[in-house]
Amino acid sequence: MEHDASDAGEARYELVISVDARRSGQYSDADKPRMRERIYRVLETAFAQAGVGRDAVHMEDRGDGVLVSVPGRIAVTRLLGLWMVEVHENLREENRSLLVPLGLRVAMHVGPVRHDSRGISGRAVDLTCRLADSSVARQLLDREQADLVLAVSDSLYVDVVSAGGKFIEPARFSRARLALKEGEVSAWFHLPGRPAPGIGPSAPEEPGPTASGPAGGAGTSPAAAASERVRSDRNDEGDEDGGGDASARYTAQGDLSVHQHNVYQQPVHIGRTTGAGPRKD
Repeated sequence: MEHDASDAGEARYELVISVDARRSGQYSDADKPRMRERIYRVLETAFAQAGVGRDAVHMEDRGDGVLVSVPGRIAVTRLLGLWMVEVHENLREENRSLLVPLGLRVAMHVGPVRHDSRGISGRAVDLTCRLADSSVARQLLDREQADLVLAVSDSLYVDVVSAGGKFIEPARFSRARLALKEGEVSAWFHLPGRPAPGIGPSAPEEPGPTASGPAGGAGTSPAAAASERVRSDRNDEGDEDGGGDASARYTAQGDLSVHQHNVYQQPVHIGRTTGAGPRKD
């Protein structure tokens, strides 16, 4: 995606997408190139299937993942909806022949992004990467034996997801509070093709005054009033009132996560509804 030189350093509101591979540190040097090829094949094929030209997006290699920014002229709903469906289906297709399936953590947020000759930067980029790297995203991917988990920022959920749309079902998202370096934030998590995930308490990553544990109780129930609850949270910082918001708190962590008392559930898949006919698994 080309930018006019006169615009260098100016912030533009864009959709930022961060994609990370599950447990990338466990791939050998010989396996990593093949893993990277699969990630790019999954993403770039999905862009084509969703009608988003490759030259319309900015992509940066991150070794074990990809950082993407999409300009405002591309509808965010297309990326949240059809593009995510295609990413999920392409990933499932890649995994059919793999003994160790590739898992992806995808995060999205809209905010001001600055472009220069080396790539993109800004708080919007930082937040998106933190969401993809969060302990909630990691734990959901492992606990649910899923191929893909999507995390969206609180503002993106309220502004876009909560209204629904083609392939966008707000009731299938669950909310959690994350303790990031920059402070606590809300985020919403979704497992494509499945009901809203249960989000339970998590053990602190490190003991000490800077680590944050769960804020009591089981996960969020994504009821119909979820978006209204978020608006209340955004206007009133009282998230600890205990009055019906059952979201848990987590601390963002490193490459590997520790899981306790995992409960595995039988996967439910809702496949692609456009393009080719039904698959036979």
